[in-house]
Amino acid sequence: MLLKNKKVLVTGAAGFIGSHLTERLVELGSRVKAFVRYNSKNNWGWLETSPVKDQIEVYQGDVRDFDAVYNAMLDVDVVFHLAALIGIPYSYVSPLAYIKTNVEGTYNVLQAARQLNIEKVVITSTSETYGTAQYVPIDEKHPLVGQSPYSASKIAADQLAISYFRSFSLPVTIARPFNTYGPRQSARAIIPTVITQILAGQKKIKLGNLYPTRDFNYVKDTVEGFIKIAESDNTLGEVINIGSNYEISMQKTVDLIIELIGEEVEIISDKQRIRPEKSEVERLWCDNTKILKLTDWRPRYNIREGLLETINWFKDNLKFYKPEIYNI
Repeated sequence: MLLKNKKVLVTGAAGFIGSHLTERLVELGSRVKAFVRYNSKNNWGWLETSPVKDQIEVYQGDVRDFDAVYNAMLDVDVVFHLAALIGIPYSYVSPLAYIKTNVEGTYNVLQAARQLNIEKVVITSTSETYGTAQYVPIDEKHPLVGQSPYSASKIAADQLAISYFRSFSLPVTIARPFNTYGPRQSARAIIPTVITQILAGQKKIKLGNLYPTRDFNYVKDTVEGFIKIAESDNTLGEVINIGSNYEISMQKTVDLIIELIGEEVEIISDKQRIRPEKSEVERLWCDNTKILKLTDWRPRYNIREGLLETINWFKDNLKFYKPEIYNI
C-alpha cells in the first residue's frame, strides 16, 4: 500500500517525531491531517514553523477524548498514532497521567479505527518497553519489563493494540523505535541537553548517568521506518523494531558531541537527572533483522552524520530552548 494520495492522520503531529513524519508524508503526496492537542492560543507546536504548514489540515483535540479522536479519524485511510506522554522523569511524579494519555488514548484510536474501518493503524511503541537488555541485540521476542511508569503504560498500550488485531482483525502494526534524536527534540533527552548547554556557553554541563548504552537513531531514519512499515503488506499484527543495530554508551555519545562542537567543557553529575536505581535501563541495542526482512528500509545516517545535522539545527534554533533550566 502506497501512502501517496491516501488520507493520513498523524496524532502527536506537533511534537518531535510527529512533525517530521507529517512533513515527510506531505512530500510523499499524502493528504495529511495533523491531530494536535487543543490549546486556546491555537498553537501548532513545531508545525508552526514547518514549510508544509499550509499543506496540511490541522485538527485540535485531546487524544484522551474519544469523541475528538473519532471525529478526527472520519474519512481517514491510515493512522499513525504518536500522541503520548514520553518524559520518563515526569512519569515518576504522575503515573496516572501516563495511563490516561498513553493507554486510554491508544484505546480511543483503536476503537475509533475499528468502528470506522480504517485501512491501517501504526501504533508507536518504544524500546523502553524491553527494560535493561536480558540478551543482545534485542529482537521483538525479548521480554517486556516496565522499569518506569512510562514504559509500563507503553507496554499496556502495545498489548491492547495486539488484542485488537487478534480479537477484531484490526489492521494494526506496532512500530518500536529505539532512541530517536534530531532537530526539535526536547532538551530532557541526553543529546539535546548536551548540545544546548554547550551552545549556550556553559563550561560546566550538568548530566545524569553516563554508563548506560543506547541504540541512537536519527529522526529521518525513524520516520522512514514508520512509512515503510505502513506501506508493507507483511507487517499487519507485527511488532517491529526500528533501530540501527549500533550500540554506544552515553559517555561516548557525549564525548562525540563535545568533539563535534569543538568546545572544552566539564561534566557535572546532577542527581535530579539520575533515575531510581532499579528503574534505570542500562542497555539497549536493537536487532533490526525483522524490519530489514519485511520492508526495504535501511538506516541512512550514522551517529556522526546525524549529530552534525542536529548540532547545526540547534545552532540556528537555540532561542526555543532554556538550557539553564532542567525540566522533567
